[in-house]
Amino acid sequence: MKEKPKEEALIEHPEEAKKANTRITLDTLIGMAASNVVALAIITTTAATLNKSGSTNIESSVDAAKAIEPLAGHFAKIIFATGIIGTGLLAVPVLAGSAAYAIGEAARWKVGLSREPSEAKAFYTTVGLATVVGMLLNFTPIPPMKALFWSAVINGVVAVPVMVILMLIASNQKVMKQFVIGKGLSVLGWASCLAMSAAVVGMAVTAFF
Repeated sequence: MKEKPKEEALIEHPEEAKKANTRITLDTLIGMAASNVVALAIITTTAATLNKSGSTNIESSVDAAKAIEPLAGHFAKIIFATGIIGTGLLAVPVLAGSAAYAIGEAARWKVGLSREPSEAKAFYTTVGLATVVGMLLNFTPIPPMKALFWSAVINGVVAVPVMVILMLIASNQKVMKQFVIGKGLSVLGWASCLAMSAAVVGMAVTAFF
């Protein structure tokens, strides 16, 4: 008998929730810690190289590689190219997968990488299309650095309503049943929503006024 996806198995066997929650918590803590360390490393490196040399208008990866030549010398292009490849290998599967999850769940498809491709054809097709679209963007006249910047801005703005909806769902006992979040997580969650909202408002104020 084929093993059911974990989300379905958890609904049918809620007694396994504790084990699943432990796994999810550990995965989240490690993932968030690693991502924040990487983000701080990027910010620090950029400040120490690009900003220090006065390079504040990077239009392409070539410009970025040239900007770090004073620090890395002849190895600048190799270092930057290695970083781009590593980032691509890490980001493309995550972004393509998250897009497929979002579209699939909105359309009520069968989703999940734990499923076989034959039983989640639309989901896996979306993963493939998202990957191809991302690759094709390299052949368009759109400046990659500006595309990265504005995609991050849009992501930050959109995150606010998404976080609010997630908190409303997670706090709703009719939806979550015995898995509703506790008061501690509720306070932290709403505090995060307020912090993100304040950041978006601050960005808008400084940009337009």
